[in-house]
Amino acid sequence: MESNLTEYEPYKSETLASFYKWYTGVHGYLSILVCVFGIPMNLINITVLSQKHMRTPINCILTWLAVSDLLTMTSYVPFAIHFYCVYPPWQVSPEKNSKGWMEFILFHINFSAATHTVSIWLGVTLAIFRYKHIYSPAKGAITRIRRLIRARIAVVMIYILSAVGLTPNYMTNKLTFTVTENNETVYHFENLGLGTSDVKPVVLLNLWMYSLLAKLLPCILMVVYGGLLVWTLKSKLRHKRRRLSCTSATMQRPLDNSRTTRMLLIVIVLFLITEFPQGILIIMSVTSKGFFRNVYIPLGDLMDMVALINNGVNFVLYCAMSRDFRRTLMDLLKIAVMPNAKHTTSNGINNTDSERSNTALILRMT
Repeated sequence: MESNLTEYEPYKSETLASFYKWYTGVHGYLSILVCVFGIPMNLINITVLSQKHMRTPINCILTWLAVSDLLTMTSYVPFAIHFYCVYPPWQVSPEKNSKGWMEFILFHINFSAATHTVSIWLGVTLAIFRYKHIYSPAKGAITRIRRLIRARIAVVMIYILSAVGLTPNYMTNKLTFTVTENNETVYHFENLGLGTSDVKPVVLLNLWMYSLLAKLLPCILMVVYGGLLVWTLKSKLRHKRRRLSCTSATMQRPLDNSRTTRMLLIVIVLFLITEFPQGILIIMSVTSKGFFRNVYIPLGDLMDMVALINNGVNFVLYCAMSRDFRRTLMDLLKIAVMPNAKHTTSNGINNTDSERSNTALILRMT
């Protein structure tokens, strides 16, 4: 009886261990497929959203969100190929765990943590800017320019603060090595000692900061501003319907605003589905013995896959819910296919006259 009690390990599950063993074998190939789709789609997002007539505060934030997603997926491809496809994920060998490749994975861990943090705080910024626009719509070109400048400043600050704020994370993960019986060197990460009394203070500081500031707090802010966004939009629509006779001409702009807001709310929900569970799992890893090894690690690859899907799905969302995104994409495709032809945009405006017509083409995602 004493022997059974001694061997008991909290959170240990044979079902989860079996799932981990099966999914790890296919994760590398699935993640590469997602990245092969997501990388060109994010390049298209950047190209379309950065067109001159598409430059609005929301599109500015979405453009740099696509940049951070692109960087995340680009870093993931060589990691998945080497550690999941070229070599079996459960294998440890001098070739697989060479100093160069382990230094790359150290870079990848820190780099992807920074880009994920950038993405989730850009999601918060999206919710805030959209709420402010619905609550107080921009009137006049000067107001729109001011809001665009504020959006650009917010993006720059998020990139800088995310990179600097993760300094404890850069200090946490360190490489060490062991020498095999054949006198070969195998590199690996130092044991963090999570859930034990041996865990270092810098590790605890990093995990608490990362889970709270890069996961839970932005999720809470997105829920708050997302709720305010829905409530304000519904109030505005009800008020407008009372005042106006609801002809198609008078209600077109509110309906377009509603469509754009729904699209951004879906982006926010995808962030919540991806990031909130990770924050909870990190906190449980810090506070519960055995949770990191028996729950967090088996679910790690699955969480990566969910995050990669979130990185690559926005193109589909924009095409489905933004008429202006589709129109601009089609115009760019026409120019790419027939570069020497005289093109007319989807709005019936000749490309040579587009500079004079930018205000008429401004995307409604202000």
